Amino acid sequence: MRTRVEPHTLVKPISAALRDASGGLAVAHIRTMDEMVILTTSRQRFNMLLLTIFGSSALLMAAIGIYGLMAYSVQQRTQELGIRMALGAQASDVRNMVIRQGMMLAVMGVVIGIGGALWLSRFLNIFLFEVTAWDPTAFLLTPLLLSAVALLAVWLPARRATRVSPMTALRFE
Repeated sequence: MRTRVEPHTLVKPISAALRDASGGLAVAHIRTMDEMVILTTSRQRFNMLLLTIFGSSALLMAAIGIYGLMAYSVQQRTQELGIRMALGAQASDVRNMVIRQGMMLAVMGVVIGIGGALWLSRFLNIFLFEVTAWDPTAFLLTPLLLSAVALLAVWLPARRATRVSPMTALRFE
């Protein structure tokens, strides 16, 4: 039955009409179409909620891991950067070199990650609801986000390391 009023207000009149039409048989479980859709899709929606939470957590952990690894690798090179600067290298040249080397690793990781994600996405089709396995948003935004995190993770420690005086960097252990 289509209606312009709130469907729940019609439950009693519809029940009475169905009871009269059926000869007095009891009528049970009258539901709206929205309720039926919610009941039939609730399991898939719950699975998608869990996958979204787990995926977001994995993305956050990946971003933290990338930042930690890149920052640690630049910190380990502080003495090398100090020697380069003591020998006359400009701070901007040293910073750009570190950023270029760090981003080369990040780009290789993004390429390998996209390849692996494309290969594995065909196995996730049974869990997906209202999205495709080849969702362009996920395949564009996730690598961009992780690349931005990698750039920030290389740039901040590289900038910090090039601000240290060469003598302090040479004494660094």
